[in-house]
Amino acid sequence: MRTRGRKYEAARQQVPPRLHVIEEAVPLLQRIKYTKFDETVELAVRLGVDPKHSDQMVRGTVVLPHGLGKSKKVLVIAGADKQREATEAGADEVAGEEVVERIMGGWQDFDAVVATPDMMRAVGRLGKVLGPRGLMPNPKTGTVTLDVAKAVQEIKAGKVEFRVDKAGVVHAPIGKISFEADRLVANARALLETIVKAKPSAAKGRYVRSMTLSSTMGPGVPIDTAQADTLVKQ
Repeated sequence: MRTRGRKYEAARQQVPPRLHVIEEAVPLLQRIKYTKFDETVELAVRLGVDPKHSDQMVRGTVVLPHGLGKSKKVLVIAGADKQREATEAGADEVAGEEVVERIMGGWQDFDAVVATPDMMRAVGRLGKVLGPRGLMPNPKTGTVTLDVAKAVQEIKAGKVEFRVDKAGVVHAPIGKISFEADRLVANARALLETIVKAKPSAAKGRYVRSMTLSSTMGPGVPIDTAQADTLVKQ
């Protein structure tokens, strides 16, 4: 069993044993921070779905209104006709299908991958390499597209992909703990609203079962699930 340090325990004891709204959870996390580095803040949402059934899979993307505080390195795999467009949009690496062999050889100096449809025959070989990192291009998340400029710009602006895991939980970052509190709140609300709107029609019963807001090293702050209901009504 993992043991926690004294600083973590001291921080955990400052979290009142009750449900919180996002607006009070964010400043609470900032107040009890005890590390020296700029931690990432993450929202975890446990859903009432069974991911083993394809019709209950929850996945999607959201462009956070205030970004993530770090610009992602974007690789675009495209034909010659789209490579200039990708470069002008701010892609960090632009290549054709020859980059597949480079990635197979171990190169992974990128945080997101965008590919044009005509490249997917070659890119498909990277499933076992990119899949575990959540980087495999997919039409559903807008990363297999002819509009490479839009895809690059959205990723650079703070686009976040989310996907429910085997336990029925969605984990996604909403920014850095150094952000102004209202910016983290806005990002959290945008993510939560998108997750709620992604509810599969096959999901029965209560959709949002529980929510927790936490920083990289800090304790989790339980969030009142009633906020999931009010967000989509506003």
